[in-house]
Amino acid sequence: MTQLMTHTVLIIDDEANMLDMLAASLRKAGYAVVTVQNGLQGIELVEKSTFDCILCDLKMPVMDGLQFLEEIKTRKIEASVIMMSAFATIDTAVQAMKIGAYDFITKPFKIDEILCILDKATERMQLKKENCHLRQKVKELEKERGFVEIIGESRALTEILALAKRVAVHETSVLITGESGTGKELFARGLHLLSSRSAGPFVSINCGAIPENLLESEFFGYTKGAFTGADSDRKGLFEAASAGTLFLDEIGELPLGLQVKLLRVLEEREIRPLGAGKTKKVNVRVLAATAKNLVNEVTEGRFRQDLLFRINVVELKIPPLRDRLGDIPILVKAFLASEGGRMNVQIQGIASSALALLGSYAWPGNVRELKNVLEHAIIYAENGWIGTDSLPKYMHRADLEVPANVLSDIFSIKEGKAFLEKYLIEKALLKTNGNRSQAADLLEMSYPSLLGKIKEYWIVLPEKQDNNQG
Repeated sequence: MTQLMTHTVLIIDDEANMLDMLAASLRKAGYAVVTVQNGLQGIELVEKSTFDCILCDLKMPVMDGLQFLEEIKTRKIEASVIMMSAFATIDTAVQAMKIGAYDFITKPFKIDEILCILDKATERMQLKKENCHLRQKVKELEKERGFVEIIGESRALTEILALAKRVAVHETSVLITGESGTGKELFARGLHLLSSRSAGPFVSINCGAIPENLLESEFFGYTKGAFTGADSDRKGLFEAASAGTLFLDEIGELPLGLQVKLLRVLEEREIRPLGAGKTKKVNVRVLAATAKNLVNEVTEGRFRQDLLFRINVVELKIPPLRDRLGDIPILVKAFLASEGGRMNVQIQGIASSALALLGSYAWPGNVRELKNVLEHAIIYAENGWIGTDSLPKYMHRADLEVPANVLSDIFSIKEGKAFLEKYLIEKALLKTNGNRSQAADLLEMSYPSLLGKIKEYWIVLPEKQDNNQG
């Protein structure tokens, strides 16, 4: 039986003859062997050196085998321990196995028995080392991955990604803002993966999706008997996210009463489960996100200003898709590959006319809407090709048609986006004879947003007052 010299064995036995015989036999089999005569010497040695396996006698002076076994488990020494004894009983063997022994062998034994056990033990240790190495590699890859699920090369996106990467490594509170469908949770996951907490859990909750009367117990947990139906203790989200990250999506939906308690938790780093008589310390990083304007919410009395200051140390404002139209071809390619594979449909490509139509749309639902539109297109694709007929009918409105030469002299995405927005608004206002309410409906934007754009682009048309104008 041939062993690699990388496998090291420590033998602990106060019988000199047994020690010499075992050492000689194991060295002959290819093991690197070190010997000592009591458990205390063994402890001193394992603190300095690493061993794959330890052969330890049960009865020894100074420190016996069970005491040695308990001590190395306390010190978290990674080695397979094989206990040996000429006075073994079933109870002793069971006790040793409970403490953490890999195996128990009774003296006298044949060398082949020891070699067979060592062979299995060293194989086990090798697998443990490989698993540790793989886990470390996974952690490293996750850290490298970070924001890889966020696709795009536009300036608007790369600037916010650069800021996100800078803030990820700190424990700073981050408020992620942006319209629905822009990928706020993807940014939160990226912050977690690039942080020192990446090995811990990432726990996400949508604050607007849980009934108000259940929010406090979801956040902080409860004790048995805290209320009718509380049959046992239950951990809340703060404890579930311990040593990791808690992501509070749509934090603007939190009721004021819970905002007060959340602020206290963030300041004092402790929670009090419902029904508990004392508080518990928590170790969690809190990230928050909202599609609302929280400054306006503070003005309207729906959100606490002190909580806003606490969660908004750094703001990541995720750009809407209409502000990064140049990313659409990249997103289309990525989504067609992933969704086509998931749906088991082979997509050959997308027509330039269909891509142009995607690029001329306002995308109120942002990246999420684009993904859904492409899923629709995959279903309606002809022979693996996506044309304009493959896209949803609502995208074929006349006011989305742009003359072929309208952007011929423009290369800046920012300038092109502004030109396109102004063009579509002017066309909608002409179509509705200056009725801004109807134009807003055609453009699928809010009435206040349309008024803001008209002012921003200095659009002047013959006015026709409508009921909503002030």
